[in-house]
Amino acid sequence: MSFPRWMSSTGCLCVFGYAAIFTASLVSAQSVASTNQIDAPEAPSGESSSLQLAESALPGSSAALPSAPGNPGASPSSPAPGGQENNNTYSGWRGSNLTHRLTFELGGGFNGPIGNDTGDAGAGPGPVITFGGNFTLGAGVRFSNRISTLLEYQFIDDKLPAAFLSEFAADDVTAGNAHINSITGSPVVDLFPGKSNGIYLVGGYGWYHKSTNLQTPELAISYYGEYYENVTVASFTSSQWGANAGFGLYHRVGGMYGESNTQIFAEARYTFIHTPPITQTNGLGTTELIPVTIGVRF
Repeated sequence: MSFPRWMSSTGCLCVFGYAAIFTASLVSAQSVASTNQIDAPEAPSGESSSLQLAESALPGSSAALPSAPGNPGASPSSPAPGGQENNNTYSGWRGSNLTHRLTFELGGGFNGPIGNDTGDAGAGPGPVITFGGNFTLGAGVRFSNRISTLLEYQFIDDKLPAAFLSEFAADDVTAGNAHINSITGSPVVDLFPGKSNGIYLVGGYGWYHKSTNLQTPELAISYYGEYYENVTVASFTSSQWGANAGFGLYHRVGGMYGESNTQIFAEARYTFIHTPPITQTNGLGTTELIPVTIGVRF
C-alpha cells in the first residue's frame, strides 16, 4: 500500500507511531483480562444470573434477538432428528403388546372356618372342617391400571374337627382332612391406582372339587423299623360351583411414582361352596370358610 504524494515524511512517522501505540495497548489489555479471568473467584449463582439477564437485555446480545421462525411443515409433537419419543407412560397396561398387560400371582396362607357348615337347615353333624392352609396360583390380564381379571387355581387343606371324627369312632377313625381344589375367574378392582399402598376388591366364581377323607392308623414296616401311618378308609367327594368375595391390601415394590406392577398383597375372601346336603350319600352340607392369603403379584 502506498501513501499519497502530498503526505509529508513527518506525517507518515506520526501515523506509524500512533498505530504502534494502539496495538501495544490492545495486547496489554487482553493479557490483563485473561489474568483476571483466571484469578477471579466464581461469582455466586445470584450474581451470575443477574449478569446473564443484563447481557441478554443489551441490544447487541444474541439472547435479545427474536427466535427464528419454525418450520411450518413440522409437527409440534414430532421428535427431534435422531431423538426418541416415548408415549408409553405406564408400560404395565398401556402397552400395545399383550405381554405388557399380563399379570401373575403366587401366594399361600391359612384358612379359618366359619362354623355354619352343618348341612341343610342345621341338620348336620356340626362343623365338618377346621383350620388349615392354602396355596394359590394365578394368571390374567390388566384391562387398565384399575381393573384386571385373573384365572386362579387354589388348593385348600383343612383338618377335620374332633367332634366330627367322633361320629366314626366305631370304625376306628381317628384323623382326616378335607382337600378342596378350585379353578375360578376373579376380577380385581384397584381402589387406589397409581399409589404405592392401596386397597383392592376381589371376587371369583367357578369350579370347586371337595374331598373329605377319613383315616385310621395302620402299622407300617420299613427299613428303619415299625411305625403307624394314617390311611384313608372312606371319602366324601363332590364337584360343584362355588364363589368367593373379599378385599386385600397391597404395597408396590420398585418404581418411584407408583408405576411398578410388582405388588406384595394380603387378602381375605369369604368362600362359599355348594357341596351336596347331608341327605345325600356323598354330602356333608354346604362349605363356608375364609382363606387368608399373602403373596406377590406382578
